[in-house]
Amino acid sequence: MPIQLVLADDHPLVLNGLMQLFANEPDIEVLACCTDGEAALQSVTETQPEILLLDLRMPKLDGISVLQALRKLETPIKVIVLTAGVDENEISKAIQLGAQGVVLKEAAPETLLKCVRKVHAGGKWLDADNVLAALARWQKQEADQRQLKQILTAREMNLVELVANGYSNKQIADHCFISEGTVKVHLHNVYEKLGIKSRLELCLYAREKGLG
Repeated sequence: MPIQLVLADDHPLVLNGLMQLFANEPDIEVLACCTDGEAALQSVTETQPEILLLDLRMPKLDGISVLQALRKLETPIKVIVLTAGVDENEISKAIQLGAQGVVLKEAAPETLLKCVRKVHAGGKWLDADNVLAALARWQKQEADQRQLKQILTAREMNLVELVANGYSNKQIADHCFISEGTVKVHLHNVYEKLGIKSRLELCLYAREKGLG
């Protein structure tokens, strides 16, 4: 039985090129082609493919949002990310959310075919040294976060994430159902534990650790 794919890319030329590439492969079948993230999610739900070939930058829902939605659905689908550039944060996030393959759009067609077959067989495919560097960075962030959890309480970790995402003290208080005074106390404790002197320094520190 052929490997069943759904393709998602908002560039018609790229999408057409992918369709032609896979049309010449008897062991691969394209079930649907999508030009935005919402359509990709709908097609995955309707056709139940084995693999989704997903562009990271699309309208309506970007690739990261699609990966987040698929994770919540707990679908067994395997995802290969197709990207035009190497953004370490983006690729790290995609890997963190379960992408089994990452291929640069500049790669040779044979590379993509090898990736599809390897991922279908249960393997992983990370294309190019920059992608491997992104994975290494994510693994370091994971280790840093485990270390932080030994230093900070769960409540303090949550507040650090909210600060990193630009929340004000009032927004944090509303989000966590606590008073602004309590937020300030928690943040003071965080500063003391981490040796940090300002909110900006905390924000930069948290983002470096992958919390923002």
